[in-house]
Amino acid sequence: MKKLIFTDLDGTLLNHDDYSFEPSLQALNKIKETQTPLIFTTSKTKAEVIQLQKKVGIIEPFITENGAALFIPKGYQGLALEDLEEYDGYKMILFGKRYNEVVSFYNQYKKEFCMKGFSEMSVDDIMLLTQLDYEHASLAKQRDFTEPFVIEDPAKIQELEVLAESYDLKVTQGGRFYHLIAKGQDKGVAVKETTRLFRKLFDEDIETFGFGDSYNDIPMFKNVDNPIIIQNHCGRYITTDIKNIEKSTYQGSAGFNEKVLSDVF
Repeated sequence: MKKLIFTDLDGTLLNHDDYSFEPSLQALNKIKETQTPLIFTTSKTKAEVIQLQKKVGIIEPFITENGAALFIPKGYQGLALEDLEEYDGYKMILFGKRYNEVVSFYNQYKKEFCMKGFSEMSVDDIMLLTQLDYEHASLAKQRDFTEPFVIEDPAKIQELEVLAESYDLKVTQGGRFYHLIAKGQDKGVAVKETTRLFRKLFDEDIETFGFGDSYNDIPMFKNVDNPIIIQNHCGRYITTDIKNIEKSTYQGSAGFNEKVLSDVF
């Protein structure tokens, strides 16, 4: 049986404060040794993920911007991917909307709701809000599908959500930002469709594992065989009614390392 590992990044594979994955090196080495697909499932951009994959030392499929799209490297494990759309050197399946559609809505209502999104922020603005360095903040600004934003009055989010729905959009809340995304997309849809695709392409049974620490990971948890909550940077766990869920003892990257070694292998 082939195993697939879907993992969130910030606060899960990467520590919340310093973005380090060093505490997970033992698990990462085991993943590479067994050639287990490690599928980053994140709110990060394609540009950010590609750079992180280079640092980790993997070339694997990945899901970006909260389930907006699946990217698969061309020629990945010899799989037949001819029917998939080509996008900037990768094969892609789109689950969300193109960035220009999302930003069009944002531009129409940004003044009314006192929002400031990444499309308007400078790299310095993003650095200030994320504690990222210039290089990483520049990569975060390279959006393909979704618009992270801050809002002056969070009490207006519900009103914005209703309005966004009429445009086939929705608002989700991440660790640092709200995100304006396509109504039909989330990590769960992307994980479900990715698993279905790989089951067909690999032509064998697949067991799936999902790692995450925040509420936008719950749709992913609901679409994997083995959901695993990582303790967050506050030392707490998100609450969910998923019955078979596991919890790490440690926070962030150390928790990821712990549960990969104990639950996957």
